Amino acid sequence: MDTWSFNRGLTTVEAVLDIIIPALCIADGVTISGGEPFDQPEALRALLKRIRAVHSGDVLAFSGHSFETLQPSLAAFDGLIDALVTDPFRRDGPQTLALRGSDNQRLIPLTPLGEERFRSFDRPLLPKDRAFDIMFDDNSGDVFLAGIPRPGDMNRLAELLRGEGHRAASTEDRRFEP
Repeated sequence: MDTWSFNRGLTTVEAVLDIIIPALCIADGVTISGGEPFDQPEALRALLKRIRAVHSGDVLAFSGHSFETLQPSLAAFDGLIDALVTDPFRRDGPQTLALRGSDNQRLIPLTPLGEERFRSFDRPLLPKDRAFDIMFDDNSGDVFLAGIPRPGDMNRLAELLRGEGHRAASTEDRRFEP
């Protein structure tokens, strides 16, 4: 929920790059997700251009807008986004397709690399797709999360950590919990 507000403060492309560039050397690719990345097209383009300058992995972007709405502006992102997941996430809809939060969303490869890396995800969801990994760095105490959490996963993780005496919080939207 913390990504939804337009009044949470500002950052710069440079500040974001300062955080992510050191991690790019171990990343296969970069995922851009919401809030809504295309609500700030100039900043998104600047961010992706800088990422492309230092990283050869794929770029996957998520947007709540339809492909048809985005299509006129996608020329400005030519070669910067390899695959795009479009259309609004529907929390109450089925989620049976790989790499999408709800079945109404479309996965659209935009480059040959996007076709190579993401075409295999144009299929039904498999049990192995539900992996949500949590890794702990024993030296630094850092925690790394990889994967797509299911509804409630982040709240369950926070509760488990609090139960072990750690401070933990989640901004996961609890309005729709069963």
